[in-house]
Amino acid sequence: MTSGLSKWFGLGLMLIGSSKVGSRDATPIDPPTKTWPSLDADGGFKVQEINSEYAVKNGDRLVGYKLGNIAKVMQAAFGLDHPDYGFLHASSFIYEGTSIPRANFIKPFVELEPAFVLRSNLKGPNVTVADVINAIDYAIPAIEIIDSRVKNWAIDLPDTLADNGSTGAIILGGTPRKLTDLTLSNTRGSLNFNGEEVMSGNTKNVLGNPLSAVAWLVNRLAEYNIEFRAGQVIMPGSCLEAVPMEKSGHWSCTFEGWGTIEFEVV
Repeated sequence: MTSGLSKWFGLGLMLIGSSKVGSRDATPIDPPTKTWPSLDADGGFKVQEINSEYAVKNGDRLVGYKLGNIAKVMQAAFGLDHPDYGFLHASSFIYEGTSIPRANFIKPFVELEPAFVLRSNLKGPNVTVADVINAIDYAIPAIEIIDSRVKNWAIDLPDTLADNGSTGAIILGGTPRKLTDLTLSNTRGSLNFNGEEVMSGNTKNVLGNPLSAVAWLVNRLAEYNIEFRAGQVIMPGSCLEAVPMEKSGHWSCTFEGWGTIEFEVV
């Protein structure tokens, strides 16, 4: 372990010890910045790296990266003025149409966003939207259930970075499309719970176009020498304000003209 990583090794162990969000023994903790006031965004990301390395060494698999809080409605909802980002691990992916126990989460919210699967590698800096388009194999509707190990979502940017961008679970839909079949600068999305629309938004909320958000993310993570690899899943952020996942019931989440993802909370 490098000296930079070892600086925050204790916090990494504490987050590992609190258990992974999405399991029944997940336990919220105080904000890391309260316990470690010197924790900054770079330190938070180093904690994230520690936890990712631990997960992979214990049988998990790194399958992509995510961007969060890119839409202004999300920043306002969670009191942040900057996007967060995290690693995606195979253990976080849930099959569409399955039942999800509410008890496996702490204080979860449902988001709708496109996901992109890469056909070639991407590494910043200086990646353009054209580079992103050339690197994407297909897009697919996706749900992210965000959750925080920080009590009551009392987070600043270093806190959510240390907590892997508050990732809880991912559900990929079954309607992959080529980019030329979509209008990602203007696609309406909606969340429906028990037959009632509870939130709507538009993909233009994701930095004007989710492809721009992918370019932003790959250039940001290049500062940590991270390269996106062919076959990985890239999540650019929600197109609408996240909705609390508080009760049992049926969720139906739709991008108009593209596809719907459904799941049950029990």
